[in-house]
Amino acid sequence: MGRYLGSSCKHCRREGMKLMLKGVRCETAKCPIEKKQRNLAPGMHGWRKGRASEYGVRLREKQKVKRYYGLFERQFMRYFHKAVRVKGNTGEILLQLLERRLDNVLYKSNFSPSHKAARQLIAHGCIYIKGRKVNISDYIVKIGDKITVKNSEKSIKKIKGQLESNPNFTAQSWLQVDGEKPEATVVALPGRDDVQIPVEEQLVVEFCSR
Repeated sequence: MGRYLGSSCKHCRREGMKLMLKGVRCETAKCPIEKKQRNLAPGMHGWRKGRASEYGVRLREKQKVKRYYGLFERQFMRYFHKAVRVKGNTGEILLQLLERRLDNVLYKSNFSPSHKAARQLIAHGCIYIKGRKVNISDYIVKIGDKITVKNSEKSIKKIKGQLESNPNFTAQSWLQVDGEKPEATVVALPGRDDVQIPVEEQLVVEFCSR
């Protein structure tokens, strides 16, 4: 499985917004977006801000979504083609599929500080769905799926430590989180309002359909 080994902050600087790729650190003054001298696109010519073309505007929307969920191009296009085959608004269906990824569900349940940390939990075999271990980050959850943690002191301590570090966290309406056990249950499908980054999905569809 491929991995991006570069700086995560470069993605945020390129998109000109916080993608919350480093969890709590993105909310502190250490975030490059908060530093005016570094709030530029990466590279030696990052200070140049020309007028974006129609292609460039659509490309940035697609890249923003892809980087927020931590996907490579081939993975992203696989979700797009799957969304095209489903009846309804392609853009909203695409975002719904991405929201239902297991690593995103862990992030939205406050079991991990970021999508990257969630993928690490899954790869280490710490996550179970309906009593069965799942080590695939792009597993698509369904209504009724109960997500639990491996019955080991180390795994439970790690998840509870994350929950305690963010006591003001509020789970979205499509997830029911029990911090005592800990476990999370999918009680509904995510809606368009559950997407936490500003994105115009129609521009993403137009770019991928060209």
